[in-house]
Amino acid sequence: MVRLQTLRGYLLEEVLAWLLRSSGYRLLTEKDDPARPPWKVLEKRKHGLVVRGRGAWHQADSLGEFQYVPPFSLPIRLFAEAKFTRLKAGLPTVRNGHGVVHDLNENVVTTWGNGSAPHRPRTRYRYSYAIFSTSGFTQDAQEFALAHQISLIDLSLPDFKPLCDLVRVAAKSVYDATKSMPPSQQPTVYEIRNYLRRHLLNLWDEPAADAPSVTGPLDRLAAGLRRRSSLGLVLAFPAAPFVLGLVSKNLNAFLRHAREQPTHAVRIRRSHRAVGHPLWLIEPREGPAYRLTFSLPEQVEAWILDQEEGIRSRTHWMTRNLLSAITMYWVDEDHTHTFQLHYSSDEFREVSERPGSSFSDFGETPNFF
Repeated sequence: MVRLQTLRGYLLEEVLAWLLRSSGYRLLTEKDDPARPPWKVLEKRKHGLVVRGRGAWHQADSLGEFQYVPPFSLPIRLFAEAKFTRLKAGLPTVRNGHGVVHDLNENVVTTWGNGSAPHRPRTRYRYSYAIFSTSGFTQDAQEFALAHQISLIDLSLPDFKPLCDLVRVAAKSVYDATKSMPPSQQPTVYEIRNYLRRHLLNLWDEPAADAPSVTGPLDRLAAGLRRRSSLGLVLAFPAAPFVLGLVSKNLNAFLRHAREQPTHAVRIRRSHRAVGHPLWLIEPREGPAYRLTFSLPEQVEAWILDQEEGIRSRTHWMTRNLLSAITMYWVDEDHTHTFQLHYSSDEFREVSERPGSSFSDFGETPNFF
């Protein structure tokens, strides 16, 4: 029987796959690879999907493909791993992700035919790895990830609490229901995930959980997410070795503005908080107001603080060089929009939390939903 902590992570991965559809992320299944062996790179096995690397096949519980292909590049595929734990995600988790993508990206270009048959090109992809953690990441994990461009998204911020609470309640209910069932009737994690995928992603893979005591909490989780379906997590890509996870209390305000002005200037602010590491905010310089928030890896924040030039000058350097142009992708039905947020360094502001306020100078504290 799966541990409660592990089940939370699995359910969170499915929820993230649903949320990230709006950023162009589409969950893959075996059906997305119609090739026959030995050219096949996706395969369904007992415990789910696996993907072929140069040296091994790798478990791919949540593997997605972005619907756009950057110029002079390969199609991009993303592993999304979620850690729903009390402790921070550590170096072994990040090191494993690096090992997986390194092997996949080193995959051979061609496969030899039988006998005298000519070799045939094998489709290649650019694999990336993103790790989401509800408790943040250890220092060595962050340093390793930054060095090897493994993206870390910290879900411990208050913005993500409602989302994490939905997953926590659903996982506990499923776990309790499964624990009370005879071993022969307990659904596998694969069946539980398939059931949730039917409701969130419309993927009808078999088998799927069918016990009402198990499917009921999953139905409530899906319904709770749909009630907030206009909001969600958006991936943003700065000129930096990390990905930003942007959240907003009113994401529709941003989308209305961005559809009218796909490329526009923004202000970036850094807020010191009494508790937790700083939050960064993005607001438009002109036009209707919106607000996006994100956090940087703690090691990047520590680097900003540990400089002789002073905090403000180092933060100024960050925004001028790493956050000056942020690209975002948004999928609306079958159309993919590209938005670019441009920042001018003379617009930078840095503020501190006022005593008794939760988010000074910005109004109320942003929430995920």
